[in-house]
Amino acid sequence: MRMGIEDVTGRIARDLEHLKQYTATPGNGCTRLPFTKEAREAVNYLKELMEEAGLEVTEDAAGNVIGVLKGENPDEPCVMMGSHYDSVVNGGDYDGIAGVICAIEVARLLKEEGVTPKRNFVVVGFCDEEGMRFGTGYFGSGAMLGHRDVEYTKKFADTDGVTIYEAMKGYGLDPEKIGEAAWKKGSIGHFLEAHIEQGPVLDAEGTELGLVEGIVGIQRYMVTVHGRADHAGTTPMDMRMDAVDAATKVISKIADWAREKADGTVSTVGYINTVPGGMNIVAEKVEFTVDIRSMNNDNINDITNRIRKALDKEVAEYGGSYEMDNKLTITPVHLSEEMLDFMEEDCKAKGYSYRRMPSGAGHDSLEIGQVIPTVMIFTPSKDGRSHCPVEFTKYSEFAKAATIMKDLAKNYLEK
Repeated sequence: MRMGIEDVTGRIARDLEHLKQYTATPGNGCTRLPFTKEAREAVNYLKELMEEAGLEVTEDAAGNVIGVLKGENPDEPCVMMGSHYDSVVNGGDYDGIAGVICAIEVARLLKEEGVTPKRNFVVVGFCDEEGMRFGTGYFGSGAMLGHRDVEYTKKFADTDGVTIYEAMKGYGLDPEKIGEAAWKKGSIGHFLEAHIEQGPVLDAEGTELGLVEGIVGIQRYMVTVHGRADHAGTTPMDMRMDAVDAATKVISKIADWAREKADGTVSTVGYINTVPGGMNIVAEKVEFTVDIRSMNNDNINDITNRIRKALDKEVAEYGGSYEMDNKLTITPVHLSEEMLDFMEEDCKAKGYSYRRMPSGAGHDSLEIGQVIPTVMIFTPSKDGRSHCPVEFTKYSEFAKAATIMKDLAKNYLEK
């Protein structure tokens, strides 16, 4: 039985509306951080949906939820589709989770069409793509590729000092078994991800779908500048070890260094904290984050080096010090031309408007695409808004993305 686009839209709408309740900030966007009560509730619901769709459901050692539509030759490299179920603080209701629901919908459509896949179709909801809680990112997808180990879980902590290791234990997982989340090399043949654009291009143009050609590389740092606390009124300017003075001289240049590249490179200082934080105290410490993104990895490295050189100069002038701790380094990735070409022809056949475009946001596809043929499809974000409560995409747009992805998955499942 073939489902019409209205039926597909209705099911996706039902599932995403239900998931809206799993937030730590009701009425103020979605806050679904990894290894929390809200994450567990969402995962349990996703498990129910996967089971109802006839999938074999498991949860791995990294907190990823996985549903498998069995193929005739399960040892052949699978076709995998999914996205993440976590969110930022006060984020939207569609970032990541809509891609998981689209993947479940693709599994439903394949079964309803009576497709007997020659290989497994695997649906996955990844844990902690955002990195919001621990300042990292791509935890679940990285673990699936064997890129996360026990030491990694002990290295990073949230603002309350809780490490990933401790959070996993509190969530009911055993971090000592994180290695068991890794899939055997060659077992994943193709990876597909549907996602909201999180930018204004598709919505402004009135274009229905975006076919993603590449995803930017990212480097993230936590910078700590050390000075000395003194009285703000009695300490002369030339006798201060002012951490704020040094840090802000560097921070003020970071955005301009990205603008100089004039090729879409961006850099962001998204968090600043001063210690002790008194109005009448010269700060002894400043912490700030840096997030640098570009399709040109040389640009990322150049800005990183400029930050280090500037910090060297500024702290040397007053005898201070600094640390620049790397939280994430991942290189840009170009997505599968073969799969992009297939989706383009399918969009033409269905009469959907589309454009090829890069992604300025990071995704699980960025991690996975480093080693596995990968493709993404974008749906429009109203006014380009994302990572905020007003994030919105029409459910009918998700349905269109799901039908394209179903055709693409079917193409590889029958080979």
